[in-house]
Amino acid sequence: MELLIRMSSQLLLTLGLGYYFMSAMQWYSYRLERLCFHYHRYDWHLYFLAIPLAGYYLLSGWPVLLWSVGYLISLFAWYRKLDKKLVFTPRVKRFFLFLLLAALFQDTLCISVWRGCETFGVLIPLLTAHMIALAYEKILFAGFKQSARQKLMCNPSLKVVAITASYGKTSIKNFLAHILSFAYRVYKTPRSVNTLGGIIKDINENLPEACDIYIVEAGARLKGDIDEITRFVNPHIAVVGCIGAQHIEYFKTLENIRNTKMELLHSARLERAFVHESAHAKEGGCISVFGSEITHVDATLEGLSFTLPIEGKEERFHCNLLGAFNAANLSAAIYVAHALGIDTETIRASISTLRSVEHRLERIEAGGKIIIDDSFNGNLEGMLGSYDLIATYQGRKVIITPGIVESNEHDNTLLAKKIDDVFDLVIITGKTNVTILNKAIQKAQKIILSDKSKLQDVLAEFTQKGDIILFSNDAPSFM
Repeated sequence: MELLIRMSSQLLLTLGLGYYFMSAMQWYSYRLERLCFHYHRYDWHLYFLAIPLAGYYLLSGWPVLLWSVGYLISLFAWYRKLDKKLVFTPRVKRFFLFLLLAALFQDTLCISVWRGCETFGVLIPLLTAHMIALAYEKILFAGFKQSARQKLMCNPSLKVVAITASYGKTSIKNFLAHILSFAYRVYKTPRSVNTLGGIIKDINENLPEACDIYIVEAGARLKGDIDEITRFVNPHIAVVGCIGAQHIEYFKTLENIRNTKMELLHSARLERAFVHESAHAKEGGCISVFGSEITHVDATLEGLSFTLPIEGKEERFHCNLLGAFNAANLSAAIYVAHALGIDTETIRASISTLRSVEHRLERIEAGGKIIIDDSFNGNLEGMLGSYDLIATYQGRKVIITPGIVESNEHDNTLLAKKIDDVFDLVIITGKTNVTILNKAIQKAQKIILSDKSKLQDVLAEFTQKGDIILFSNDAPSFM
């Protein structure tokens, strides 16, 4: 009976810990080192990993079974509050299959051969499932990679454009795809797909055979990530956008970030490269540096206008997008489109029909309030630019923000001071930057919201008709 209770407790706890482990792995792109060294909620490791394991080893008999049941209940309560829940992808399903088989194998071993092996509890099944899953995924990945490479090679006329930046790369990608679609059959990586694995999956499943231009977004957390993507897709045109302190916790220095982004120029068939001035690249050969030549930028709540030199002639462009920082993103798209043979008038006409990228300074009017959804904008320059935009509004100004996630204290302090100058009410979400923002914001009314599920109630209570409400960046609950 004691053995049965122990094994039942073990199976329940193993599956519960497996759920927590895979949730965290999915959040951090299945990189175990990021869970160990770059996790944002180490207290969750304590509550949902360390303490449950300690209870399992310290208790025996019925108490250990009750302990395991109690853990599952607490895990369910935690799951209910998550805004980014575990998605049961094929990879996740395979892991749980391996985990269940490993746990059952250990239980069988305990009963028939090795009495007392239950002492090793959940650790061996978890470790075994992770190692088997890791090996299996590598084998699958190699096959998927080869298939995607063959699909790219089957279309020798396909032009590949790769885009990277610390911030703004998704916007550049969407702007460029919109402009090019006036003259070419264009396909772009969807949403924010920007890892090698995501790109390979998208090529295999979605890249059309009848396609003239393929636009690839390239992201990175470690040195070599972009080099890996570059050597796989071998872009004809590379765009390196604005460089900043995004993900500084991974790269440690801005120089490391810059060097990693510049890996995009390692393509074996590179024809042109457009590099923002913040990368400090030297112009020459196939490299063109942009940014400083953008003039007469006029950004209001009604739209954006700016002037750009094209073939020695000053050209004026206007669009309905919000935010002065979008001038640099649009300029990159304009230069690439021009390099691919799109004439200036077509570019101008296409830009005039651009609409806001979802969750990037997207304007919504509801209940007499103006809502500016900028929840996908998470960099210092872009966020400061949005505050300058909001500052032009004559009414009461409200902001909901977690600050800059995956950046440094200096940038968040600068951000907080700007917030204090512009906004009347500040609602601080997330836990990463609460202390910094709370300390630096002195004049504005502050509300610290630890549970985002209560945001709607807070807005109903503390905002009124005529307010402008800015959702500035967003952070999932695990940050």
